[in-house]
Amino acid sequence: MALDEAWHAFQSDLLPWRTRLLVVAADVSARIRANLTNSDRSNTAVTLLVDQSGSMRGQKMLFAAATLDVAQELLVSLGFACEVLGFTTSEWTGGRSRNRWKWRFSRNNPGRLNDILHIVYKSADDLRASTGRADFRQMLRPDLPKENIDGEAVLWAARRLLALPQEKKHLIVLSDGAPVDDSTLQENGLSYLSDHLHEVVGQIKEAGRINLAALGLGHDASEYPVTSIVDAPDELGGALVSLLERILAGEHAMLGARSP
Repeated sequence: MALDEAWHAFQSDLLPWRTRLLVVAADVSARIRANLTNSDRSNTAVTLLVDQSGSMRGQKMLFAAATLDVAQELLVSLGFACEVLGFTTSEWTGGRSRNRWKWRFSRNNPGRLNDILHIVYKSADDLRASTGRADFRQMLRPDLPKENIDGEAVLWAARRLLALPQEKKHLIVLSDGAPVDDSTLQENGLSYLSDHLHEVVGQIKEAGRINLAALGLGHDASEYPVTSIVDAPDELGGALVSLLERILAGEHAMLGARSP
């Protein structure tokens, strides 16, 4: 029942909010078309990766899903390749990973002790451009959000992105906090997952094949090269559309479009 209620809110209750965001997205679409050729757009891939940790449950996830829905339509209608991915864990207390560690005499500093759950909501070869995607219904499951192991999720998303044929590649992460998994941190130290995320981001930046950015919900994701921050869930839509324009059309094009 909770999932049905969330899906009804996604389709109906957020309609005025979505309508306003679609108007903003239409303006952004026009500016991107004016600044990027068809060839530029078809040679660009964008991955949107959303944190589905427990703290994202409820209104945060509802607005995140609606935001991603509008963003993927904007990107696909412009001819960009687009993936929408999610990440969490399958258990709260470590699951099979922790059990295997116990069976192997509980060695020190074991590394990750939970079972990661990575989800593909929209793959790059799905060229449908329409809002209200039924594929996003599962994103609203109340039993889905658990822990967030960001470093491995970013690596997974980056590897999928690198496998795409487009030359220009952008990865944008939506998150409301630092990596947390109690099972892992208890045995490896409190900075273990954050350190790994910083390492992963550093490796991707150094390789130079993917442009990284993050949209933080009440969270300063300063480890990413390009960052935008919002305080409330209903601000996610405008912030992500603005961030996409900033990344895809470039700062110079945006300033030119806004000058009197």
